Amino acid sequence: MLIKKANVLAIEIVGIVFIIILGSLLHFTFELSGNNIVVGSFSAVNESVWEHLKLAFWPAAFWMFISMFLLRKSVNNFFTAKTIGAYFMVMFIPAVFYSYTAFTGESNLVVDIASFILAVVLGQIVSIKIYKYKLNKLYEIASLVAIIILAVVFVVFTFYPPNLEIFRDSITGQYGIS
Repeated sequence: MLIKKANVLAIEIVGIVFIIILGSLLHFTFELSGNNIVVGSFSAVNESVWEHLKLAFWPAAFWMFISMFLLRKSVNNFFTAKTIGAYFMVMFIPAVFYSYTAFTGESNLVVDIASFILAVVLGQIVSIKIYKYKLNKLYEIASLVAIIILAVVFVVFTFYPPNLEIFRDSITGQYGIS
């Protein structure tokens, strides 16, 4: 039985709440775990912009897994939609951060939290919009590869971050797990 459009929207609204709550919790889980490196693979390990992108990515990826069982047969392009939505989230957050800090010269916690929430909402909307298109199945395969690559990159860069500003902890100046 296929899920109706109204139910798809309701499921994705639950996804917004899920991603925001889990993402907010992931800000603290590394420290609460006693700096467990496995937990650090999925949680923010420092105050760099990059590490904060995990707060959107991992909950969105987990929601993709959960919603796959609910939606995959009811929508078109499930993996393409969810992958593009997740990529949108992790691109939107630094775009907002670096745009406003270029003008203000400093970060603002309220703006950072608002941009996280807005990224999640817009990322989910992007996914919903893509569901309606009929695309070649190759897009589904490419999307699965793309989401796996991004997941691997998040884990690897936790331990071996490039020496770039996005990876620098704004408090300690360190990179990756200190």
